[in-house]
Amino acid sequence: MDTLNRISKVFAGAEEIPFDDSSRIILMSDIHRGDGSWADDFSRNQNLYFAALTHYYQENYTYIEIGDGDELWKNKSLAQIIRYHSHVFWLLAKFYQEGRLHFLYGNHDLVKSDDQYVRDNLYQYYDEREKKLIPLFPGLKVHEGLVLKHRETGQKIFLTHGHQVSYLDYDIWKISRFLVRYLWRPLETLGFNDPTSTAKNYRRKDDVKKKLLEWVNQEKHMLICGHTHRPMFPEVGCPPYFNDGSSVHPRCITGIEIAEGLITLVKWNVQTRDDGTLFIGREILAGPRRLKDYAENTNP
Repeated sequence: MDTLNRISKVFAGAEEIPFDDSSRIILMSDIHRGDGSWADDFSRNQNLYFAALTHYYQENYTYIEIGDGDELWKNKSLAQIIRYHSHVFWLLAKFYQEGRLHFLYGNHDLVKSDDQYVRDNLYQYYDEREKKLIPLFPGLKVHEGLVLKHRETGQKIFLTHGHQVSYLDYDIWKISRFLVRYLWRPLETLGFNDPTSTAKNYRRKDDVKKKLLEWVNQEKHMLICGHTHRPMFPEVGCPPYFNDGSSVHPRCITGIEIAEGLITLVKWNVQTRDDGTLFIGREILAGPRRLKDYAENTNP
């Protein structure tokens, strides 16, 4: 199937989530939560992520994770990831209990496309301290795509990871996973870069961006993806392809906020006060822009 038609098929079958100008939504992807080992790229940013997540929980945001939340190419066991990052999953569960959490899957956690896998691994987890199973995300549905639809204007924003346009990450993802898990993971300790990684290969990043922009130009829909780890925030009048970046940048995490009818690209990093003390703070990278300004050249 042509990659653009593949994206269109996901869009056509995506569940719609209504929102309006009073809604608050934070979009993040490519968290790559790992098992706490040297190969866990998320570990160095876990405090940034937890601080940001705490802020969004307290400010009544809905959290939408646009794929690759968990690193399930390098790691076989999701239970190990949940055990090591239990504080993160505890907070994510609080979002879920209040109906403020949605998960999409990407290529690195594509196993979550299997409903049985989700039931076995995400509905509940074993708490070693209490020696019993504890509910985590009972009844959870993990999506390939979602559509945010504005209650008043009808404006649609399509959310999907973006790996669907990559042959290595979609068509032969099991082979790519095998190479990452058994070849490139150990070689990374010697300084080798994984050539299968879109995030570490600029040519592949550009290829993915080009194909996603082509879909936006062809279908006239606003699109927000992850996958490339490269934040994108177009000017009004340009094709409305956005990318929320990742949580495994060397010194920050990024995300896209939708609130009060505005869209904003933000980052969270360690900052310094005048007295020399450190704190975790939020900075605006691009925007805010009015969502309806991007609707002029898109289909309803």
